[in-house]
Amino acid sequence: MDELDFSKPAKPRPEAPPAPAPKPVYNAAVAMEFFRAGGKAEAVAAGTRIFEENEKAGFFGRDKMYLLLEGEVVLSVRGKPVGAVKIGEIFGEMAAISDAPRAATAVAKSASRVIALDDKAFKKALEVKPEFALMLMGMMIERLRAMLARQSPDATGGDAVGESRLLDKDMMQALAKGLGHEALARHGAGTTLFREGSAGALAYAVLEGRIGVTIKGKRVQTVGPGGLFGEMALIDQSVRAATAVAETDCALVAINRNVFLHLVKSNPEFGAKLLGAVAERVRFVSSRAK
Repeated sequence: MDELDFSKPAKPRPEAPPAPAPKPVYNAAVAMEFFRAGGKAEAVAAGTRIFEENEKAGFFGRDKMYLLLEGEVVLSVRGKPVGAVKIGEIFGEMAAISDAPRAATAVAKSASRVIALDDKAFKKALEVKPEFALMLMGMMIERLRAMLARQSPDATGGDAVGESRLLDKDMMQALAKGLGHEALARHGAGTTLFREGSAGALAYAVLEGRIGVTIKGKRVQTVGPGGLFGEMALIDQSVRAATAVAETDCALVAINRNVFLHLVKSNPEFGAKLLGAVAERVRFVSSRAK
């Protein structure tokens, strides 16, 4: 594992109402810088199927994501057009950051130029432009919040999503050591860490113990050692979408936005895993809404 350098991290502040923040906005300049950092432009002939609906990457890697430089790309689902990609926009990102199959078919309507990023190129680009991860997660979280707002309380019920684990033991220890004692807090079993609808600006990594996460009173996830929770408020600085309660005695590491960006840049594997985790949550909530 790469050594994490926390020589100049911004220390997390105690949880407090954050200043109002604008809704996540797609920034074409950030996307362009990100893609150019990891890949090169390539020509795509008119009529080319860039990827196919329900297509899934092979055993050795995930699907590619793309940025459109020139031309026109159309998207279709079950043979019906659902939209067109504009110059400067990204597409195919959901399948690229998760294990899900392609949700649509993408075809070059005219001669086009794109930049494609595979797994390796994506992580390389994260080292140069970690802000892209923040922007992409913000877009996904905005979509997730909208879906949650439309759902009835029963829609989020059922089995828990599963146990979240993003960071291995060595990375967690490095994170705790790098951020120091101010970022580490212990809580007893039964402690409510935050409530749905409350203000929040920090995410939390679980060093020890287990956290239960509920939405509208329904259990949706268990977060154990190496897991992360509360990242939605960290990304868009909005109110909490869920309630988090310590199911056992636990030790947590608090992470603010500056530390998050530093962590993604120092270890892009973390950024890639977190993006995948958010994408899976969006897919899960979307499936419950159908």
